[in-house]
This record gives sequence, structure tokens and C-alpha cells, in this order.
Amino acid sequence: MTTRAQQLAQEAAEAAEVRRHRARPDVAALYVERVRTQVDRLCWTGIGLGLAFTMANVQHFAAADSAPWSLPWLTAWLLDPTVSLVLLAVLRAEQVTARYRVQTGRWVRCAKWLTIAATYVMNTWSSYAAGSLSGVVLHSVPPLVVFAAAEAITDLRDKLTEAAVVVSSEPAVHEPRQPMPRKSFEDYLAEAGRAWTPDVKITPAWVREVTSCSRGLSSRLAAELREVVHERD
Repeated sequence: MTTRAQQLAQEAAEAAEVRRHRARPDVAALYVERVRTQVDRLCWTGIGLGLAFTMANVQHFAAADSAPWSLPWLTAWLLDPTVSLVLLAVLRAEQVTARYRVQTGRWVRCAKWLTIAATYVMNTWSSYAAGSLSGVVLHSVPPLVVFAAAEAITDLRDKLTEAAVVVSSEPAVHEPRQPMPRKSFEDYLAEAGRAWTPDVKITPAWVREVTSCSRGLSSRLAAELREVVHERD
């Protein structure tokens, strides 16, 4: 029969094991990836609901006084999806570029702002024309939320990507850093000798380029390598 002390000891050991695994860079990076997935899903859901709310208002704006189920009335339903699909395409592309930290051009942001501004104007025009302050507020909220989410989601993805890169590049706390072995003069000289070809002029700058040695050491290496090459010839 397990005693209370044994149970506590087992739980403490399990907690220590969990903490040890959580400190691993790959586990921390996995956690960041899960958070990024959750953020993407929540933002996409909010953007989708906001654009769905604006669809009826845009249709009413485009249809004007057309009779229900007439051709102009039916065609008016195409206006909002036309604008929304372009916006969603831009946001989807930014999702990938932000993940790989690729900078987009100004036309991308211009397209995003233009589609959101068009949605806002078409949503609130009738309320502005009627002088309804409550209507303006009501129909302004969804486009403004979509605009804020569209701007925030790109920055959030970029920062979450940066967080994943940072945690994955850090060594685990239980894995001490291994000191880099120090290269000797002979190591640098051998590396430069392997990189040298007969058509290369041996200079300190060339030695620094192929061995990444210091400026002071490159002069000695260049002189020594020239002597080695001369003796070889």
C-alpha cells in the first residue's frame, strides 16, 4: 500500500521530470508553435465573423432601392465577397511571409488598407447619410476590429516566430555549453593551405577571408604560407 509520503515523493519526481522536459529548447519551441496556432485560429475566426457581419450591410448599400430578388439585388451580394476575398488572400500570404520573416512590399499593405477602408465606407455610408450616430457606431465596430486584427496578427506571427527561433537556439539548462576548441597557428595555416590555389595571390586579406582569423595573425599566416609555397615549388 502506497503511503502519503511515497505518493508525494512520486508526484515530486513527476513534476521534476516535467520541468526538465519543459526546459528543453525543442519542447519550448513546440509550446510556442501551439500558441501561434491558437492565435491564428482565434484571429481568423474573429476576422471571418466580422466580414460575415458586414456582408448584409454592404449588400444593402449596393442594392440601394432595387427590388428584392431582382438581378441588381442579387448581384449586390457579390460586392462584399469580392472585397473580402482579396483581403483574406493578402492576410493568408502575410501569414506565410511572417512565419519565415520575409518583408513584404508597400503594395501589400496598400491592398490590405484599401479593402478594409472600402468595407468600412460601404458599411457606414447609410448610417452617415441618415444621421444615425448609433448606426455609425454599430456598423463601425466590425470593420475596425477586422482592421486591428489584420494589423496585429502579422506582428504577432513575426514575434512568435522570433520567440520560436530564440528558444530553439538556446541550450537546455541541463546541457552545459561545450567550449569551442581554440585553433592554433598550425590549424589556421593548414586551413589556408587547403584553400590556396596557384592562381591566388597570398595576402593577409585573403587569409582572413578563408580562415576568419584576426588581422594581426593574418600577416604572419600570409608570410608563412608564402614560404611554404615557395619551398614546395
